[in-house]
Amino acid sequence: MKITILDDYFDTLRGLPCFAKLAGHDVTVWNDHLQDTDGLAERLRDTEALVLIRERTKIQGPLLDRLPRLRLISQRSVYPHVDVPACTRNGVILSSSQHAGSPSYAAAELTFGLALAAARDIPQQMNSLRAGQWQCGVGSTLRGKVFGVHGYGRIGEEVARYARAFGMDVLIWARDASRQRAQADGWTTADSQAAFYAACDVVSLHMRLVEATRHIVKAADLAAMKPDAILVNTSRAPLIEPGALVAALQAGRPGKAAVDVYEEEPLRDTAHPLLTMPNVVATPHIGYVTRDEFELQFSEIFDQILAYEAGAPTNVINPEVLAPR
Repeated sequence: MKITILDDYFDTLRGLPCFAKLAGHDVTVWNDHLQDTDGLAERLRDTEALVLIRERTKIQGPLLDRLPRLRLISQRSVYPHVDVPACTRNGVILSSSQHAGSPSYAAAELTFGLALAAARDIPQQMNSLRAGQWQCGVGSTLRGKVFGVHGYGRIGEEVARYARAFGMDVLIWARDASRQRAQADGWTTADSQAAFYAACDVVSLHMRLVEATRHIVKAADLAAMKPDAILVNTSRAPLIEPGALVAALQAGRPGKAAVDVYEEEPLRDTAHPLLTMPNVVATPHIGYVTRDEFELQFSEIFDQILAYEAGAPTNVINPEVLAPR
């Protein structure tokens, strides 16, 4: 089977143990990023199974209509970048494991690392030292502060445990069912979203991006935060109203942000406010980017390909494509 893998920036996958699952197949790995439809149509013209690394490349109808040999897209997690109806129309199966049983420990670790980096001004202190200077300011201690987790899913629950281990008071806000589960697990929950944002010294977002959560964090929520509070987002940028975070940081509430996700990715504009503001710690969407996490993810992704090859596709998002025609 002709298999193509897109966006493996550092040619990591061929070095993973799970890559051996694809032995005997014709595998092409691309290490750059391309979004141009004509260019992708040329790259993928003979592809039968396409492997995506999360949401790095959008796979939309105009491209799918030009790939008559494509039969399977195999990936992991959510799929807002894939035109599912166009997949079905073209007879393409979308297999995507939702990893319900395993949190991304890599994303959880980065989340708390970013909170620490923002609180202690670690990047700024490093830059000062490298510039031949010494200390450039005074940071803040997290112990005893209120760490807010907005969204109580697999990753949010893990981050809450990290915050508690650092001696922080954890406060949860989420939709009703998740909030009830958090209460059952012994966590304190807020009375309202407004009260949650006003009470927290750190707020970390942990929700999937679906229509119900798009722009769920409003400008008013950010404006209610303390002037020395930190907003951490390792989830998805559109959880926040467009432009609201930059405006809030410019207004001084919250005082800092630590972000790993952006409206447009990859972010190449070095003049983007989140890359130039001194009160922002920014990383290039690396929450899930570790060898350990890749081995876990792509073992499942490659298993989906093998299942399709065996005639029993798994984790099918559009099962109607399997119906006899």
